Amino acid sequence: MEMTEPDPMWDAAEHSETVDAFEAAIGEVSYHVWGADWCGDCHSELPDFFAALNAAGVSEDRVAVHEVDENKEGELVEEYDVELIPTIVVERQGEDGEENEEVARFEEEEDRPAADYLARQMIDANVLA
Repeated sequence: MEMTEPDPMWDAAEHSETVDAFEAAIGEVSYHVWGADWCGDCHSELPDFFAALNAAGVSEDRVAVHEVDENKEGELVEEYDVELIPTIVVERQGEDGEENEEVARFEEEEDRPAADYLARQMIDANVLA
């Protein structure tokens, strides 16, 4: 998906709390992102989100991108109860065979940018290393 390219104009210094939160969670969480190139909201939200991940040094192996079709059908949609796009789910890694735990979720209708919204949820859920 083209909107997974980080926005080069996104200013990490203006979002230092967000970058710090993502950086502090490295190794603790993974990200699942659902979106589509045809989705206007995805084009609005996802480039900044990926810029934040990039600024924090989150490795690509911690991010799974799932493209959906115009019926919002695609990989893991049912398993993660995805109804709106973009949807981003942050999971804490399970220990000793335990399932991963969802600690944050952004869906299309939130009142702040995805990166800032998820960073706040991660801080509030105390998932930072």
